[in-house]
Formats: sequence, C-alpha cells, structure tokens
Amino acid sequence: MAPRVLISDKLSPAAVQIFKDRGLEVDFQPDLGKDKEKLAEVIGDYDGLAIRSATKVTEKIIANAGRLKVIGRAGIGVDNVDIPAATAKGVIVMNTPFGNAITTAEHAIAMMFAVARQIPAADASTQAGKWEKSKFVGTEITSKTLGLIGCGNIGSIVAERAVGLRMRVIAFDPYLSAERAIELGVEKVDLDELFRRSDFITLHTPLTEKTKNIIDSAAIEKMKDGVYIINCARGGLVDEGALRDALDSGKVKGAAVDVFSTEPATENVLFGAPGLVCTPHLGASTSEAQENVALQVAEQMSDYLLKGAVSNAINMPSITAEEAPILTPFVKLAEQLGSFAGQLTETSVRCIRLEYEGEVADMNVKALTAAALTGFLRPLLQTVNMVSAPVLARERGIQVEDVRREQQGVYDNYIRLTVITERQERSVAGTVFSDGKPRIIQVKGINMEAELGSHMLYITNDDKPGFIGHLGMVLGGSGVNIATFNLGRTAPGEDAICLVEVDGDVPPEVIEALNRLEHVKQVKPLSF
Repeated sequence: MAPRVLISDKLSPAAVQIFKDRGLEVDFQPDLGKDKEKLAEVIGDYDGLAIRSATKVTEKIIANAGRLKVIGRAGIGVDNVDIPAATAKGVIVMNTPFGNAITTAEHAIAMMFAVARQIPAADASTQAGKWEKSKFVGTEITSKTLGLIGCGNIGSIVAERAVGLRMRVIAFDPYLSAERAIELGVEKVDLDELFRRSDFITLHTPLTEKTKNIIDSAAIEKMKDGVYIINCARGGLVDEGALRDALDSGKVKGAAVDVFSTEPATENVLFGAPGLVCTPHLGASTSEAQENVALQVAEQMSDYLLKGAVSNAINMPSITAEEAPILTPFVKLAEQLGSFAGQLTETSVRCIRLEYEGEVADMNVKALTAAALTGFLRPLLQTVNMVSAPVLARERGIQVEDVRREQQGVYDNYIRLTVITERQERSVAGTVFSDGKPRIIQVKGINMEAELGSHMLYITNDDKPGFIGHLGMVLGGSGVNIATFNLGRTAPGEDAICLVEVDGDVPPEVIEALNRLEHVKQVKPLSF
C-alpha cells in the first residue's frame, strides 16, 4: 500500500505532482489547515502531512496521528508545529531552510532601504498630492555599520549583499567560525559590541528561549542614538513595547518590521509609531520562493516515505537516500547494542559512550547514536524512537559521547557501546559482516560471536566442567528449545558468558531454576 500524504495548505500544483509521480497517494485539501477540529479528525489516515504557515499542528492533532511519520513545512519557520509533541510521537519534522533564503534576505535589504529613505511615507504623501521634499530627508547606507544578529543561511546572504553596498558588516553568531567570517568579509563581535557600534541592526536568528526579546529596552539603551532596526526573521525577537517607546523618543530613528509576536497582526503596539515600516510577513513571498519550497518539501517527504532518507529535519539526524541502505544494518546493530545494555542496566546512568572504528566511523554516526539510544531507553520507556531518544537522554541527564577512529583490530567495522553508571562501566561491542547481519563480538571484554534473536538468555558464570550440560538439561527438561548457543570466557576456569537463543519466552520459574545452578552468577532473559 502506497504511503498517503495530506496537503492541508496551499502548495503549488507542481509539488502535488511530485508526490504523485513518486508513487504516493495524495489528498490535496488546501483549506483544511484552517479547521483544527477537522484536521484532528482525519489526520489518523495519513503517513505524511505537508503544510505551510496556515496549518497549526497542535499536540491534539499529533495525538490523533496514529500512523503519521513525517510533517513537511514548506518554509523555514516551524513555530506552527508542536515539535516536542511530534518528537515524543516519533514524527519527523522537516523544513526547507534554503528554498526561500535569497528571497528573505532580499526583503531585509529592501526593508533597510525603505526605512532609511522613508519610501512608504514619501510614496503615500506624494500620491496624496503633497510635495513634501524637505520632510523626507533620508540616511545613506554606504559606509554605515550593519550589525547582523545571526549569520546563518539568510544572514550570510544579507552580509554578502551589504558588503557589495559598501557597508561595514559586523556579526554576532556563536556558531560563526573565524574562517567563515573572513570568507564573508564580516567581523565577528559579541552582542554588546554589536549594539554599541551598529548604525543598522538586522535579525536573522530562530526564536528560542535564548533569543526571545534579544532586543529589549536594556539592549536598546546600549545602542547608538538614531539606530535603525530591521526584523524579517521571527516575531518575538524584539520586545515590541520597548521598540515602540524607543521610536516615540527618537532613540531608534526607524524600524522595519515584517514579523510580529502575534500574527495575523491586525492590531499591534507598533502601529502608528514614527519611522515605522511594516509588511505582512512577506519575507518568503515571491513566486520563485513559494515554488522552490513547495517542490523541496515534496521531494524531501517522498524520499523519506519511500527510501528512509532524512533531510532538513528539525528533530532527527539527516540521512541521505544513498546512505539509507548502507546504514540500515548498522542502525540495527546500534539499536541491538543499546537494547542489550539497556536490559542489563539497573542503576542510574551517567554517561553512554559510543566508539566507532573502521569503515563505520566514516558513516553518519549521529543516526547510529540515535539508534543506540533508542535501544537503550526502550526497556524503560517503551515508545521511544530515533527521533525522541536523544531528547529523552538529555532530559535524564545522560551524557552521550561519540568517538571515531581508524581500524585497529581485525574487524573492518566495529561499534562499542559503554554504559557508565554510578557503580560500574559495562560495554558491549558488535560488527556487521559481509552478509549484512549484525553480530555481538564482545561483552564486558569477553570475546564471542553471536547473532541476536528474538528471545535470548544472557548468562554469566564460572567456566567449570559440566556447566553447559547442566544448563542444557534444565532447559530441555522444562520444554525450552535451544536455537543457538554462544560462549566466551576470559581464560580457562575463569569468568564466562553464554548467550543462548531460545524459541520462545522462558517461564520465570525456569529462570529461577537456572539461577540456582552451581557456578551461575546471573541469568537474565533478553528480547530483541
């Protein structure tokens, strides 16, 4: 059965056709997103949901989405999607961060010109039959200092355009490298210095707890008198009340605002302020950008639903279509290693360390780490998945470490998972052979080789003669059939491990009988 996709916003016909051409079943209802109740009622029938900004994907809608696997947002902002709820449900949320980057950057530049030269007010005055030439004296931008708050996809395009306009560009962005700053021709500064030096300030950062009201009354107080502020990024980055006061007092000479804390912004404290230019969230509103993001989201969602490829996901490591089939056996191995360790861990976990050696170290280890965390947390949380596992581990204070290195042993690829608790370290390692099947190759430093089945017994014991025979007699006498038997030991007569695959669940009384055997340290049933 082909995956079903619901499009609940206005997407271009070409995007709808992409879904159809890729073999997906598409239900195009461009006005459905405005009706939350109806959307919640029908969402359970779909594997994918393609949206723009009109659809609000709430916790209630996600709760009803029993088979939903992916939400695709044609555009950058995902403020209209409950990301935590989607993550907890295992629903991947994708956006299209590149499709409208140029358009949004161009709008910021246009807004900067508009507010610097008072173009909207001058236009209205002139068309009203007035000729108020002396009233609309503007400000040149050449040689002025432009401060960028955020220098990612859009901010870097604004920087390039501003440098071309002969502006001095400074930027605050914790993730901007020194090399990238030099490449763009910008100077990296801290936020207070940006406020102090800038003639124009433009914002290009997501709305998070750290960036909410990043420009407030205290920030404005640090700025030059007569500064201009441009926000074409996200409502909520600027304290609108503080900006209104600064416009009224003249501290801020002009502001250009495309985004508001509440949208649609039919009323706002900024409206009517002197030196204000407003547009109704037009940053991405060009025909080229609308088409680009629609086509991009259709391709991304199709690739995921048909091939397992993940791109531009907010809550999941990216996996290309080429990587997906190669990664599959390693994802299974990582999840099995995590599950093995998770089922044996009974005390508080401080850290999980994943070591990738050989060929696997060059793969997408973020996805593999997410799979390992999924396996580790599932015995405790049941519904955890690759989307939610990294978040849940972080919420529980579990430190996660990734280590990569070149091949050192006999295996072409090798993954070791070590769990560090308050009392001990326990490790398990595995590999994928040429047949594509994962194998456990080491447990607690003891070498062995075992393919994990649905029902396993993990047995630690002293390596003594006759032990295996006694073990087999107890299992056989209880009607438990052994499928495979795998052994490992540190040295003759010392610590040993058995991994026994059986054909079904082992009754608790049989586990108790095994634990009473001489030389047994622990018998624990595991399931995979």
